[in-house]
Amino acid sequence: MFETRHASTRYRLRLHRASSVVLSPSELVEIRAAQRTFEGAYIRTSLGQFSFALIVLKIFTQEFYSIGALFAAYGAGVLAVSAFRRMQGNRQFFGEVGDDGLSRKRFRTSGNVVVILTSLSVAAYVCLLVLTLRL
Repeated sequence: MFETRHASTRYRLRLHRASSVVLSPSELVEIRAAQRTFEGAYIRTSLGQFSFALIVLKIFTQEFYSIGALFAAYGAGVLAVSAFRRMQGNRQFFGEVGDDGLSRKRFRTSGNVVVILTSLSVAAYVCLLVLTLRL
């Protein structure tokens, strides 16, 4: 009932498991472009947030520590969204084999990732505004 299978056995492409599939050059280009565009952007954003948090914590006085902690938490949230986006990306490229043994390939947009990141960003900016007004 609660059996979870590893992604390499669940996802398939051209009747091969995801762990053993040999991709064509055009498929490799497509996967690399998606990784550069989406996963790389999220990672760069989270690294930027961590760097800014470190600068705030090192340079400014103790009154600004809460703002630095907010940026560190926001960077961790963006990093978590990046991991979630990577998990969703596997579902976009590979087909999934259901419990009944039938292969399914459905296109799914990244709308859920956008909603999560938008709500995280709005919450962070509201907290930043409140912390700034309290100074």
